[in-house]
Amino acid sequence: MNLISWLHHQFPIIPSRTERPAVTAADLIDFKIVVVEFSDNVESNSGETITRLLNEKEGISASYYDAPFPKTFLNLESRTLFDLIDRGQALLDRTRADVLVWGYREGDKIRLNFQTEQQYENEDCAFVSLLDSLYVPAETFGSGNHLPYAVGNLIYGAVVSSLNAFSKEKKIQKRYLLKKIISQLSKDDSAKSLSIDYLPYIMNFLGIIYLSYCYDNHQEKDFKIVKNLFDTALKHQDLIKNPIHLGCIYYHLGQLYDTATQNMLRRPTSYYRDAITFYRQAQKHLSKYNYPYDYGYISYKLSLLFFNYWKQKNDIQALRDAVFQLREAEKIYTYALFPEFWAELQGRLGYLLSLLGSFTKSEEICELAIASYKNRQKVITERRDPLAWAKIQEEIGEIYYRLGKESADKDLLEEALEYFHDALYIFENSENEDEVKKLNTDIATVSYTHLTLPTI
Repeated sequence: MNLISWLHHQFPIIPSRTERPAVTAADLIDFKIVVVEFSDNVESNSGETITRLLNEKEGISASYYDAPFPKTFLNLESRTLFDLIDRGQALLDRTRADVLVWGYREGDKIRLNFQTEQQYENEDCAFVSLLDSLYVPAETFGSGNHLPYAVGNLIYGAVVSSLNAFSKEKKIQKRYLLKKIISQLSKDDSAKSLSIDYLPYIMNFLGIIYLSYCYDNHQEKDFKIVKNLFDTALKHQDLIKNPIHLGCIYYHLGQLYDTATQNMLRRPTSYYRDAITFYRQAQKHLSKYNYPYDYGYISYKLSLLFFNYWKQKNDIQALRDAVFQLREAEKIYTYALFPEFWAELQGRLGYLLSLLGSFTKSEEICELAIASYKNRQKVITERRDPLAWAKIQEEIGEIYYRLGKESADKDLLEEALEYFHDALYIFENSENEDEVKKLNTDIATVSYTHLTLPTI
């Protein structure tokens, strides 16, 4: 079967977009890619081959890392996953790479995986998981053989899709490269045949590439193209031997519908339902105990979905579900291993619990909200980030004020005043006039409430 020719008919349309700043070759700053020596046969040079291939591509600079070390953790078994992540993070720190490319031989195939810094903390619209696997024929790396042009572009697209582009300039560059890759893939008519066995993995990465480009363009036709790519991968799930690969496809369908809830001009409730359904389906294959980081990050995304659904429908159960999912993520992203992301989770927990406590009139839930905010201050300290620290003090003060007013408790009102004054001191020193004005109003309100309460 000529799979590449078949893909030519499945992937024909470059997604439409609103106009964005133009990028020229002179504007490009190369993203740094490091290809780690593959876990492969000793006579194979597949890692070097892919490094050469990537160096021929626009906008990236690839290097080959061949320092010897055991690579048994590349089998993707749950018991070695932590070793893979830790070793990859160490290499990312050492090489300052934007993307790390791993290769592992499975029979007659080479499996490629892609790792980035903060992959399980802040995706920034990079939809690739470390578990996402792209398979290519091992024989194509043999002496005198060349990768099919379309397969080379697919690997290039997988690398670019993996990038965490945090700055505006890098986002524009990433989009520019993806557009060119999609154009090349849509026009390619390579005669090289690939076995049908590769189809679900190729369709998964085609879906990722397309989604990475058009996730926020509001176009229904592009949504349908991405959905069709992932659906086609699912239709051939009988070819998938490892359930984690199936879990990744469900994960990306969840991401597709999740982005639709945020970016489609028409945002029906069904987008929320389908996003939640696919995320939960993914968690069945990427379980809490075997693949905790993927499970935990999906829980985090589910929490955001439930919260946004609550804002639309005012369904208190959705708010409870948002808290539950964030608690699930909190169990995995601990203070010891992920201090920055843990602090973000604590801040969101504080906010969600304060809302839930207010609506349910539960003092206990409000106390949990305060505890979460104080947990956040273990990372966001007064010395490290005084303005963010002061904002947390203000949030805690508002909870104490609400509790004190509702229970007519002067002690709680005095707690509120103490937190407001802490925040006021910081904002006065930073000359933040809006916050100073707001806090002075809050302090006056709390003081008046305190005075009007009867003395017991």
